Amino acid sequence: MLIVGCGDIGRRVAALYQSAGVPVTGLVRSAESTAALVAAGIEPLRCDLDAEVPAALPAAGLWFWFAPPPGQGTADTRLRRFLAGVRAAPRRVLLISTTGVYGDSGGAWIDESAPVAPGSDRGRRRLDAERTLAAWAAARGVEMVVLRVPGIYGPGRLPLARLRAGTPLLRPSEAPWTNRIHQDDLATACHLAMAHAAPGSVINACDGHPGNMTEYFLRIADHFGIPHPPLLSRAEAERVLSPGMLSYLRESRRIRNDRLLALPGMCLRYPDLAAGLAAIDPRAGAAA
Repeated sequence: MLIVGCGDIGRRVAALYQSAGVPVTGLVRSAESTAALVAAGIEPLRCDLDAEVPAALPAAGLWFWFAPPPGQGTADTRLRRFLAGVRAAPRRVLLISTTGVYGDSGGAWIDESAPVAPGSDRGRRRLDAERTLAAWAAARGVEMVVLRVPGIYGPGRLPLARLRAGTPLLRPSEAPWTNRIHQDDLATACHLAMAHAAPGSVINACDGHPGNMTEYFLRIADHFGIPHPPLLSRAEAERVLSPGMLSYLRESRRIRNDRLLALPGMCLRYPDLAAGLAAIDPRAGAAA
């Protein structure tokens, strides 16, 4: 099995396969990531997807594509370069995409049948990845599954530095709906979707309990005993917040996860933010 972009989520997915005796190869870019794979018992394959294609790939019937697109543009040039250069093909491939491909739904509930209309280049790059990989897989008879993922949270994936810096937030009454999934539940979703999802499936991998973006930050602040940052009106936010943060504030949607929960064996360990935070010792964030 090959995991391209084998970072935190990749290592969690790898552990699920390793527990069943399945050998895993992980493709990463840095020496630090290579060392992390070795420590986890994962065979490392080092490659810079911005500049090269692996000279050879291990024989693997399953591929997970977790490598993010580049930070600019509207196309996933990393995925395009990789697919154009490799000769091998798996039996089945799973791609992590984003719920950002739906764009703004005005806070309405949506499922996988909603049209895709990304409102940012970040979402457009992910949609390009979906379409590029789908075309490549169809041409080679490869089964493909897409997980559309919102914000991922868990230990080491919380906005503690931002909160401690006192970076302002939008007033709750003006903040958009956002969606999330705990990192452990995402790893389980990847494992089960690879095993059971029908070829061509698109699955929203979220906990199904969306929340207000500002309340998300404030609940984390309260859990770790961090003072609340200043709250701004939308007009004030447009003047002082970064363009990147503003791009998130301009999209509001609530994502259904019925298709995820229908996967055989899928049971969310952390079905909402309260459950996820309850499992995190606030003392663990003291040095974060």
